[in-house]
Amino acid sequence: MRQLIIANRVINDDSEAYVIAEIGHNHQGSLKTAKELFQAAAECGVAAAKLQKRDNRSLYTADMYNRPYEHENSFGRTYGEHREFLEFGQREYAELQQYARELGLTFFSTAFDIPSADFLAALDVPAYKLASGDLRNLPLLRHVARLGKPMIISSGGASLEEVERAYDAITPINSAVSILQCTASYPTEPEHMNLRVIETFRQRFPSAVIGLSDHYNGIAMAGVAYMLGARIIEKHFTLNHTWKGTDHALSLEPIGMQKMIRDLHRARVALGDGVKRSLPIESSALMKMGKKIVAARRLPAGHLLRDEDLAIKSPGDGLPPTALDRVIGSRLMIALDADEAISLEVLDAAGVKA
Repeated sequence: MRQLIIANRVINDDSEAYVIAEIGHNHQGSLKTAKELFQAAAECGVAAAKLQKRDNRSLYTADMYNRPYEHENSFGRTYGEHREFLEFGQREYAELQQYARELGLTFFSTAFDIPSADFLAALDVPAYKLASGDLRNLPLLRHVARLGKPMIISSGGASLEEVERAYDAITPINSAVSILQCTASYPTEPEHMNLRVIETFRQRFPSAVIGLSDHYNGIAMAGVAYMLGARIIEKHFTLNHTWKGTDHALSLEPIGMQKMIRDLHRARVALGDGVKRSLPIESSALMKMGKKIVAARRLPAGHLLRDEDLAIKSPGDGLPPTALDRVIGSRLMIALDADEAISLEVLDAAGVKA
């Protein structure tokens, strides 16, 4: 059975959706704002809050690090300054880790490079996220696999063969792997989400929990993904769409996150157990809409019932139409008025068909 366990939370085909609030750098470099985001995420009912960890000097080329980056969403004159402004260090991570425990919230991060993975390992995070851009980064995937914690991998921009290659590189080292269908555009339009890949992944990776990294600007697609078999839903999260930063516009605010989690719960409940049965709550409606066998006109005692003697009418509080063949050819023990119900009790038992 496919299963992943993160901080004692079991994720499998029978479980609720494991919702990750992707905070990323929506905290804007503020520890206070990060805590506010954590608290709001916990109040929404998410399972986990996630940041992104980069060792910027080793991650980017000098050219990219020093590239001018001055526009409305920039927090620095160069791309390196921008990234460093947003980056949390050991103090912030340790404080957020403790705060998450107080909130009952699981906290982990995306590791964008090996130094960041080691930084997170020192904090003993319960899981690691790997971004779509690192699906082809086999050295990083293998390094994180050796850390021995569950891995959640996004698949944006990849072919099935590339996902298979990453999976095959990781699983000989670490079998606790989840794969998320993802489209690496921000936001993602419905026609680009290709949610049926969730079914493809479930067939190709029968022991892996499959999920969705959801960049759709709304809540509708998460429920569809759950119905297709996704059990991890990662969704960007903010307190205000209008804040400075590129991710806020496609992130859910708390009311949206609450509604998405509500709908995911409803989707799980609505799936049921697959056994078709009549439910007690249906009885009133079926009584009103259902049919019974009645006398088509006044019929005398001793009358031998024919098809034209009978009618089928609502409500369904009597002998159902399925018994019609048993009734025809039987003899009435008592007289009946028009529309009076036919029952087995008014028929000569000797003449009723078995």
